[in-house]
Amino acid sequence: MAAKRIVVIGGSSGAIEAMRVIARGLPAGFPAPVCMVVHMSPESPGTLDSILSQGAQVPCASAVTGARLRDGHIYVAPPDHHLLVEPGALRLSKGPRENRCRPAVDPLFRSAAQVYGAGVIGVVLTGNLDDGTAGLWTIKRLGGVTIVQDPNEALFPSMPASALQHVPVDHVVPVQEIAPLLARLLLSPAGGETPDPAPASLEVEMKIAAGQNAVDAGVEQIGEPSRFACPECHGVLLRMKEGGPSRFRCHTGHAYSAGSLVAAVNNGVEEALWAAVRSLEESALLMQQLSAPGQDEPTPGHAGEYREQGLAAHRHSEMVRQVLQLREAVTPPK
Repeated sequence: MAAKRIVVIGGSSGAIEAMRVIARGLPAGFPAPVCMVVHMSPESPGTLDSILSQGAQVPCASAVTGARLRDGHIYVAPPDHHLLVEPGALRLSKGPRENRCRPAVDPLFRSAAQVYGAGVIGVVLTGNLDDGTAGLWTIKRLGGVTIVQDPNEALFPSMPASALQHVPVDHVVPVQEIAPLLARLLLSPAGGETPDPAPASLEVEMKIAAGQNAVDAGVEQIGEPSRFACPECHGVLLRMKEGGPSRFRCHTGHAYSAGSLVAAVNNGVEEALWAAVRSLEESALLMQQLSAPGQDEPTPGHAGEYREQGLAAHRHSEMVRQVLQLREAVTPPK
C-alpha cells in the first residue's frame, strides 16, 4: 500500500464551500491522500474537482475505479457513484443508495476504516440529516481519528450535530482550522488508541456498497426484521444488530439512518396524498364527462347519478388538499 494514512471527508448542504476552504488550506506535499464526498443529484455536472482545484496547492481530481491512492492528492466522488477505498486504490460503485444518496458519506468512511484501520482520519462537515454518523462511528471503533466541523458555525448543523451525539469525537473545530489540524495530526503515527474488533456487519455492508446482491452478501445475518418497509423498493427493512446509531437495511441493500428513514417516510406520505388528489380529480372529471348531455354513458339515463358522484369526488379531493395544506411534516429531532 503506497499510502499508510488517509483522510476522508463528507458533507452535504453547504459543504462545497467548506471543502474549498479545506482544499486551499492543505499544504503542497500533504502526507496523505484525501477522499471527499458531497451529496449531489445524479444530474449534477460533476465539476467538484474543478471547483476545489481553484487556489489549492494539491492536485484535485474526480475519482475513477482503479486509481492509485497518492499522498498529497484530493479525490472526489462523481455524481451517482459511491466512492469506496480498496487497498491502495479507489473504486466507484453504483451500489444501492444509502441515506437516500449516491454518493453517500457512510460507504466511503466504512471502506476507509476497513482498509486503513487506525490510519484513517474522518471529517464530517455541514449538512442536513445524519449521513456520515455511522461511518464515523466505524472509524472511531477501528482506532481512527474523528473530526467534526463545529455545528455552531456550520451552515447546516444537523450532520455534525448528529456525529457529536453518537460518536466520541476527537476534535470539534471551525472549518478554517480543519486543514491545519489535519497537517498536525499526520505528524504523529497512527494508532494512539487500541481499536475495537471490526463489527461483523462491516464486510457485508462493503460488499453491498460495491454492488453485490445483498442477500448473497449476508444482509440477513446482520439485521433483524422490523415492522417497516423500505421507502424505495418497499421490501422489509432489517434493523441492524450492531451498536452505534440506529440503522436499517432492506434485502435489496438500501440503507437508512433513523433520520433519513423519517425523511423518506415523510416524503412518502406527501406523495401518497398527492396521488389521492390526482385519483379523485380524475374520477370527478370522468363523472362530469359521463353526465354531459349527449354522452354515450355505459348506462343511459343515469346522468344525474354520475353528476352527484362527480361532485362528491371533487369534495373529497378538496378535503385531501386541505390535509396537505395543514399537515406538518414529520422531521427528525434536532
